[in-house]
Amino acid sequence: MILLARHGQTDFNAPPVRIQGSLDPPLNVTGIVQARELAELVAGEGLRALYASDMLRARQTAEIVGERVGLDPLVDARVRECDWGSWEGRLVDDIAREEPERWQAWLDAGESFRFPGGESLAEHKARTSAALEDIARGELPALVVCHGGTIRVALARRDPRGLAAYHEFHPRNGQLVRYEG
Repeated sequence: MILLARHGQTDFNAPPVRIQGSLDPPLNVTGIVQARELAELVAGEGLRALYASDMLRARQTAEIVGERVGLDPLVDARVRECDWGSWEGRLVDDIAREEPERWQAWLDAGESFRFPGGESLAEHKARTSAALEDIARGELPALVVCHGGTIRVALARRDPRGLAAYHEFHPRNGQLVRYEG
């Protein structure tokens, strides 16, 4: 079994929400609490492997979990968040107001969507899929501490609609998702 968990909160996730993407802020106080709660939640799962995105917020979350379950996180950059290009660091409300056509394209996103100056959802899905396939061949159960977008592309990968289902998934900070059972 592979479990996916979204990292704890950063200041970018707290209102007013900013796009993080490939920016690398640390966990805030709420995020540390969420990471500790996640650690308690997975303590009884019998984890044999722990993975984390190379991004600070995911590594910090995984380190807190690892202390509780006795595992050192293995870092895999393939499960990092999508590169949101020129939208990174900007308030969500500002993007929606200043670039309404692009924002609507994002809300309608599918296989062909690419963030302006950034990565496409298809590219994000491909690298996440490769990582999850490798993890599935390793020691299980495994926990992968990653990002909201990474969880969304992983779940869309298993959905018959593919990336057309991306916006139906809303992983919260610190949330655990059973990916494969």
